[in-house]
Amino acid sequence: MNRAWIAVVAIGAIAAAAPRAHAGPYSVVPSAADPGDPIDFNFHLDYEYDIERATIRRERVGSTTDPTAPIPELKDLIFRGSRHMLTPAFELGVFHDLWLSVKLPIVIRQTRDLLYDQRSTPCSFVDPGSTCVNATNSTTVIDGLLQPGGFDAGDPAGFATDDDNVFRGPARKGLDVLWLGAGIAPMDQDKDDTKPTWKITAELAIPIAKAAKLDRDDPSSNTSVGSGVYWIRVSTSVARRIGWAEPFVALTWEAPFKAKDDSPFKDPGFGARRTLPQQLAKVHFGFEAILVDRPVDSTRVGLELSSTIKGHFEGRAYTPMWEVFSYAGDVRHSGPLVLDADPVTSGVQAVDHPGITDVENYLELGVTAAIRAQIGKTVHLAAMGSIATASQHVITFDDAGKDKPTCSATQTTGCENDSNDLVTPGTNEVNPLHVPMIDLVGHRYIADDNLAITIGVQATVLF
Repeated sequence: MNRAWIAVVAIGAIAAAAPRAHAGPYSVVPSAADPGDPIDFNFHLDYEYDIERATIRRERVGSTTDPTAPIPELKDLIFRGSRHMLTPAFELGVFHDLWLSVKLPIVIRQTRDLLYDQRSTPCSFVDPGSTCVNATNSTTVIDGLLQPGGFDAGDPAGFATDDDNVFRGPARKGLDVLWLGAGIAPMDQDKDDTKPTWKITAELAIPIAKAAKLDRDDPSSNTSVGSGVYWIRVSTSVARRIGWAEPFVALTWEAPFKAKDDSPFKDPGFGARRTLPQQLAKVHFGFEAILVDRPVDSTRVGLELSSTIKGHFEGRAYTPMWEVFSYAGDVRHSGPLVLDADPVTSGVQAVDHPGITDVENYLELGVTAAIRAQIGKTVHLAAMGSIATASQHVITFDDAGKDKPTCSATQTTGCENDSNDLVTPGTNEVNPLHVPMIDLVGHRYIADDNLAITIGVQATVLF
């Protein structure tokens, strides 16, 4: 055998012995008790910077509104938000293709602002036919949810009357939940190259921080980002290397199942219809094009192109307007959104509005591009960017209550002594979270032109 053939055989033997250079996250399977690999421990560190934009419009009906025409929608505000988030995560193999995981999302800084919608050219504030919004024609100001000078968490004096800024919340930071999970890979392409890598995971989110609230008299007293809600997340993914590409698809479902006693998502009872956050269903699919693949030294570089479809189901949420609603629902200032905690008792049992509101179903579509690289056997790096948009949706969507069945001779709770298919005032059919000023058809808030941009970097070390 000549030297050339000897070299070819040697290189082939090295390549066969070297681990496959899988850089795609859906192909990495932590394991333990495998031949030559007693245990895997993976450490991930992800950083994301998110930018959000949305147009806030308002339904507006009056005595001159044509009852047969569509409900008029008026310009009102523009939402701007940003968030820096760091997420350390760990995965520990415990048996063959079985692992445990821990994730801790940390919000480094989150900001939220609202401005009058003054994007039209020419810009006119004179009704009828105004094209821009200021304190004189903003429905949020007219209804008393904000004062003409607005609210600035950093300046008690608020904004100048000719400023387009109308609301600035406190800069928030901190923790929300701790994710604990477990996963299994019924198939692993690294161990059987005739099959794809199939992973199944289940995770539990435990709230560890106090819930985010707004104190208009002392904004710095609560800068939390927590929700006080327990979540469950289940997901499955399939990925397979085929020549120069590695296509993948992942399905995820998230649902809340319990709120802590101090959470704004706690059920107040009576006729409250939905109190927990929105459920989420997501499909993420795409492929990674392999640009460089050198098994000899475990080096790989790939370009990921993918899409995401998210379905947000009706439920309560921190919307772009939540701090304004909380501001307007402060009992100490007799705000217009103050709630009645007990609709059965005569008079108003005043409590603060939590700010969160019921949000209707909506769809979110996004695309992602990422450069992923594996450097040696243990280090994976990535840089990514994504852009997403959401369909127009109503963000104040709560019902007045729910009609309850007629009580039987032995039933005393969860029912009412009428059967009229109506929510009867002064009974336990009334929803204490419903505020006609913002929840009644013709007065609801709408989020439109929703845009989210995310850039991030990821680092993973495999031990």
